[in-house]
Amino acid sequence: MKRIIKKVAVLGSGIMGSGIACHFANIGVEVLLLDIAPKELTEAEQKKGLSLQDKAVKNRIVNEHLANALKSKPSPIYHQKFASRIKTGNMDDDMPKIAEADWIIEVVVERLDIKQKVFEQVEKHRRPGTLITSNTSGIPIHFMSEGRSEDFKKHFCGTHFFNPPRYLKLFEIIPGPETSQEVLDFLNNYGEKFLGKTSVVAKDTPAFIGNRIGIYGIMSLFHQVKEMGLTIEEVDKLTGPVIGRPKSATFRTVDVVGLDTLVHVANGLYENVPDDEQHDLFKLPEFISKMMDNKWLGSKTGQGFYKKVDKDILALDLDTLEYRPQKKASFATLEQTKTIDRPIDRFKVLVKGTDKAGDFYRKNFAGMFAYVSHRIPEITDDLYKIDDAMKAGFGWENGPFEIWDAVGVEKGIEIIKAEGLEPPQWVNDMLASGNSSFYTVKEGNTYYYDLQSKSQQKVPGQDAFIILNNIRESKKVWSNSDAVIQDLGDGILNLEFRSKMNTIGGGVLQGINKAIDLAEKEYDGLVIGNQAANFSVGANIGMIFMMAVEQEYDELNMAIKMFQDTMMRVRYSAIPVVVAPHGMTLGGGCEMSMHADKVVAAAETYIGLVEFGVGVIPGGGGSKEMALRAADNFHKNDVELNVLQEYFLAVAMAKVSTSAYEAFDTGILQKGKDIIVVNKDRQLAEAKKYAKLLAEAGYTQPIKRTDVKVLGKQALGMFLVGTDSMEAGNYISEHDKKIANKLAYVMAGGDLSESTFVSEQYLLDLEREAFLSLCGERKTLERIQHMLTKGKPLRN
Repeated sequence: MKRIIKKVAVLGSGIMGSGIACHFANIGVEVLLLDIAPKELTEAEQKKGLSLQDKAVKNRIVNEHLANALKSKPSPIYHQKFASRIKTGNMDDDMPKIAEADWIIEVVVERLDIKQKVFEQVEKHRRPGTLITSNTSGIPIHFMSEGRSEDFKKHFCGTHFFNPPRYLKLFEIIPGPETSQEVLDFLNNYGEKFLGKTSVVAKDTPAFIGNRIGIYGIMSLFHQVKEMGLTIEEVDKLTGPVIGRPKSATFRTVDVVGLDTLVHVANGLYENVPDDEQHDLFKLPEFISKMMDNKWLGSKTGQGFYKKVDKDILALDLDTLEYRPQKKASFATLEQTKTIDRPIDRFKVLVKGTDKAGDFYRKNFAGMFAYVSHRIPEITDDLYKIDDAMKAGFGWENGPFEIWDAVGVEKGIEIIKAEGLEPPQWVNDMLASGNSSFYTVKEGNTYYYDLQSKSQQKVPGQDAFIILNNIRESKKVWSNSDAVIQDLGDGILNLEFRSKMNTIGGGVLQGINKAIDLAEKEYDGLVIGNQAANFSVGANIGMIFMMAVEQEYDELNMAIKMFQDTMMRVRYSAIPVVVAPHGMTLGGGCEMSMHADKVVAAAETYIGLVEFGVGVIPGGGGSKEMALRAADNFHKNDVELNVLQEYFLAVAMAKVSTSAYEAFDTGILQKGKDIIVVNKDRQLAEAKKYAKLLAEAGYTQPIKRTDVKVLGKQALGMFLVGTDSMEAGNYISEHDKKIANKLAYVMAGGDLSESTFVSEQYLLDLEREAFLSLCGERKTLERIQHMLTKGKPLRN
């Protein structure tokens, strides 16, 4: 049976329920969000003379929850207008409406008796064949469907979203005893393809996969921190970006999530996994119990492991349980990894460390390797699912088995045994069978060691993905230190940036030109895409700063011209160029996207022209492009100045979209031309598909534009009056005004006496001249230096 999800009902509108509702709205699904009706009136409702039967009162809880979610940061929704896809109601009056839903998701409080009452109501109103799932994070699935009909049980399972649902990719699917395979297959595919998730089918065991391993990891650290005499700052330094984990590392993450949430799951595990060989680790250390008693739960109570006092952030001393100024953490072992770019390549060095950090990593990884290997086949039969769950649910760059492979399987066993632990027999069997690693890569595909067959099996679901790590060497056509060109097959090349933070300097520009040269000679199209954390943070401002300080203006002029010319090559090559931005796509990364034949953006793309923050205007064709796009949007009887002003403000305010959908509002992405994919893993495959489609449709090299309408003095005058009044009102500084006036000059097309049609090259020359003149300003150099040293903009 083909299933189409047109409407979803979400029962329960708390943080998770509202977040799930928003994410379905993100992907264009109609949502019915229900919650209980209040039992008593508020003071304001009493004053208005309302009763408990009034609709506004009955829907108060659900409406307040949704409104709070929509105001929260980071936002649960791609664009505020998508909230109109969510209709609210209450469970007294509106349960019959769930008959219209194709999927009913229960997200009520974590109590079995309450969930069972909700399912009793659901059974009365749902259509046969409708999916019903629970977002429980730990209650056994088989208990929840007791007493329900055969059709209910067949279509019922757990679907555990991680919080926040928009941002965390893990989607655990937990079958009940009678869930049909068709339902599991559908949800697995729907999670990946439509919700943009990493779908993982888990067994119905306590805390499933993600939380079972994640809570073990955190609880083992809680015990280890005291045992090894470490501070919380030291643990956060050791468990953050250096090993490919989020910046918030361990203790800051607990503060954000809430200590009570963590303790709830840990207590559940302590009670429900009595036979776990690490059972005692789930028992709360004394300092955690005291923090719970003191209500030091983290951000929600104003203090946890860290506490903000005025502008200072204090850290908790775990011995005295008093707050003190933070201490800088440094370790010799970490210094040795500074030249190693990828976390996966650091692990071998980290476990060999001879200081406290080395001891920490050996102890920590020994425990983790032993624990995850003993969970197979208890929580899952397949080791790759544990890695997928930790990467998608906890933001780890590499899963435990990938880390073990990086250290070496035999070395991993050695450190496990040194800690008095033992790996399970299957790991020894794997080595004895001639398999020396958990994963192998063959012909661009990842294979994993399968316990049942005792052989390497292909990880399922890869056919929809292109994994650059798997093809970087085998499909390499050309490379330099900053860029790699790979053959994606079917006549399409890919250019991947490999510079630090994917900044665009000479090496990347050389790569773009080389990729276009090769594609024009022997291929059909080009994709510019990568799978780093961010697409590109923009031009190499360090290089610009050095040239400007040395007053090497001829060299700087040539460098900017090369950047402009390369962007124009992206636009005017003889083959289609598709750019695939994701994450931070700032400055030059944004300019490159704007010059593509098509942009295939990940939904989580934060894109914008941010050059004002470093005291310049967009100089790689961005200022020209915004003037051109404004001109293309002048329509008969429009007030053309108003249209131009919108595009000018997008640059002058350095607007960055909080999702790819918002980039349509700023004119960075173009409706009807550019597209968005929700699952970033599918992005390169989609970009390749569109490059191929453009080529097959008979792609013709575009003709350079000479018909860009600029408004001259009329627009320039308006902008100059505006910047004068902004400065007079103290909204902008004198230097802000100078930069804005330079941008105004470019986007107005100079001080021409009347509206005129000009070429793109005319605008590029104005843009470059303005950029160079700003590089000669002391205050611009101060801004660039501040960004390079502090990582944030300076207002001067």
